[in-house]
This record gives sequence, structure tokens and C-alpha cells, in this order.
Amino acid sequence: MYKIFVVIFFSISTLFAQNAKNSEPSADEKMFAKIYQGALENGQCYENLRFLCKNIGPRLSGSMQAEKAVVWAKEVLEKLGMQVTLQEVMVPHWERGEKETAYIVEQGKIKNQPLRICALGGSIATGKDGIQAEVIEVHQFEDLAKLGKDKITGKIVFFNRPMKATNINAFLSYSQAVGQRTRGAVEAAKYGAVGVLVRSMNLRLDDYPHTGTMRYQDGITKIPSAAISTNDAETISKLLKQHESVVVNYAMHCKTFPDAKSYNVIGEIKGSEFPNEIIAVGGHLDSWDMAEGAHDDGAGCVQAIEVMHIFNVLKIKPKRTLRVVMFMNEENGLRGATEYAKVAKEKKELHVAAVESDSGGFTPRGFSIDTSWPRMEKMLQWQPLFAKYNVYAFFPGRSAADVGVLKDGRATLVGFKPDSQRYFDYHHAETDVFEAVNKRELELGSATITSLIYLFDKYGME
Repeated sequence: MYKIFVVIFFSISTLFAQNAKNSEPSADEKMFAKIYQGALENGQCYENLRFLCKNIGPRLSGSMQAEKAVVWAKEVLEKLGMQVTLQEVMVPHWERGEKETAYIVEQGKIKNQPLRICALGGSIATGKDGIQAEVIEVHQFEDLAKLGKDKITGKIVFFNRPMKATNINAFLSYSQAVGQRTRGAVEAAKYGAVGVLVRSMNLRLDDYPHTGTMRYQDGITKIPSAAISTNDAETISKLLKQHESVVVNYAMHCKTFPDAKSYNVIGEIKGSEFPNEIIAVGGHLDSWDMAEGAHDDGAGCVQAIEVMHIFNVLKIKPKRTLRVVMFMNEENGLRGATEYAKVAKEKKELHVAAVESDSGGFTPRGFSIDTSWPRMEKMLQWQPLFAKYNVYAFFPGRSAADVGVLKDGRATLVGFKPDSQRYFDYHHAETDVFEAVNKRELELGSATITSLIYLFDKYGME
């Protein structure tokens, strides 16, 4: 199938290039030019992102800021002329509490040297005085079995598997490393560990710990789990090579509360010709609590909202029903997406396409597409329209977390894919702030997504 994909891709691109020299722009080419012009000259997404980040800030599920974001999203979508529904969903409510502390107790000339850590989302607390124990370094879960309980019991397990630098797609490196974050506490506890430190999911060396969700397992002792900055991970690893033991103390004060009521925010415009065919575009409204959630996923939210804004500016009346969906609780539960899909199934709704932007507000590169091969071939015929805007990547693959749960064999599911090289500098860290987003890159992404939604609406997927 890959060979077929390559042949079709280059055949269509070549044909487009030849025709472009000898013909007037098509209606779709003209509309693309208007969409990009509208996004770059009259876009609202950057100012929407500024408000979301600076006036509301971090939006962890169950928090007051998350609820303020719901109110904001509803107001913005209503101003765009959409019929807005707040879809109730119960979400996890975890709070970080007082800022975490950590230090190397004593090792040679080093004494009480601070370490930069943060609790992983969902972790239990350490207790007021923290945990103090020797650190044992591992790289793979298999290392735990090789060491055995005798060497691990009573120690802090330090998972130090870096994201692989040689993968061009940074999300591949993330997927290969993130298991130590999500499952590390469970696997270490099986061997008697009292705590876990996990190297942050970050390709560069810096001083910022990156949070993210972790999970416990029934029947396995819960132990506190924290991320440590990549620089401090390097420091501990070097010390362990020089000395027989390194003792660390770390304290966390997090707490899990009963589930809280929240909402997906759904804006809708009924289609003029095919109202029963739904095209959804969205992002997730929640973020982690350590920063403003600008790239993850404020950018995706404002880009989805911008689709409706550009349609309004260009007076595009959708043939099919267009929904802009702000999902709640992608970060630590996916409850919003699950509820949205459940209700859609109960109502027997037909989603012909669903697009999500959840990979940051960087320069657009293309789309990851989860659909049948005949529908994929249809989308490949659209690819030359995007080539003029340096968007080339149309490839079969996983879409995105929230829209992924809509998979039913009928919906074409799409993940917007910007350039991935800088995303993990900011992902789940305190650096994920409004100032980290480039206005032009964000707007180009909005235009790219809007162009795809325009094609879905004009041609459908059958």
C-alpha cells in the first residue's frame, strides 16, 4: 500500500505542476487563496489565544480555570453565530498543591543540591517530610526484572530513557519513551520501590520538568511519581557512574478529589444541503496546570474556532453540518471525547469527517489520516492544492486522541500535523505560554485546517 501511496502522490503532484503552467486557477485554488488571505490578514486566532492564555491561564480538568474556559468558548462560538451546546461530562479532579521540592542529600562535595521536579498528574503525595532513599537507575522495564526485588526494594527508581534524537518525527520519539512515565510507578512498585523519578519527555537538555499523566493499577502499591528535568537527569546519571550510591529526597503535596462536573463545548451550524452529514473540527480545552497551555492545546482550540470565523468572513455557507468542538479532559482521562462519541452513537449521528489540531501551533506540514483506502485516494487528489502553501504530508496513520474515539468505519478521522521539532520543548512544561507561539505559524495552521474543512464540506467523502 505504501508503494501505491507514493506513486499516486507523485503522479498527482506532477500532473498538478504541469497543469498549473497551462490553465487558469480552479475554483478551489481561488478559494484556497481567499482562505489563506483571510487567515493572515483578518484572523482572530492569535488574539483569541492571547485571551485564553493570559486571562484564563492553566485549565486542568476540574479546576476553576477550566470552567472559565468553558464559559469563554461558549461566548466566542455564539458570537460567530453558532448554536452552542454544553455537553456535561464528569472529569477527574487532581491538584498539585504546594510546589514540589527535591535535592541530592549528600554525595562527595555535593550536599543538599536542589533538583527540579514536578509531580506527574494523578500521583499520590509523598507525605510532609518527603521520601528519602537511594536512587537506582534503569532504562527499560526489563532492567527491573534483571535487578530484582533485592536490589530495588526501599529505593527510588530513576527511569532515564531519553527520547530518541535520530527520529525525524519527534512524536515517534515521544511514543517510544512515554511508557516509563505512564507505567513507571506500577512497574517499579512490583519490585518494592518506594518512589519513582522519570526523565522528562523532552528532546533538549534544560531545567524544566515536564508533567503528564501517570496511572496506577489495582492491587499494586501506589508510590509517588515525579518527572525530573533533563539536566538534572543527566546530573544524577553521572553521579551514579562515579559513586556507589546517590541519596535523594523529594516531597510532593498533590491530592485527588472526587470527580467534578464539566462540559464539552459544541458549536454547530446546520448544513444547507446535507444536514445529517456532520463535519467536526476541534481541540481540547483542558491543559496541564503548570503553564498556560498555549501549544497544548490552546492553539488547537483557537484554530478550530478560526474555521468558523473564516467561513463567516468569506460568506461560505456550509452544505454539511459544521461543528466546532472544544473537548474537555484530553490530558488525564479522555472523558470528554468518550462522552461525545457515546452521545453521537446514541443519536445515530453520521460524522463524515472529524479533524483535530493537538500537535502545537507550529508551521503546518500536513495531515495524518485514518480512513479507508478509497477515501484516502480521494484526499490525495486534494494534496496538490495544499502544495503551493508548503503543505505536502498526507499520510495514513493515527488521527488524534479526541477524534480518534469516533472511529466507526464511516468517519474520516484527521490529525493536523505541524512541524514537530520544537513541540516537546514546551509540552506539559512551564514554558508552554502564549509567547512561545508564533503568530504567523498559528495563522497558517488555521488556514490549512480551514481549507481541508472547506473541501470536506464541498465534496463530502463518498
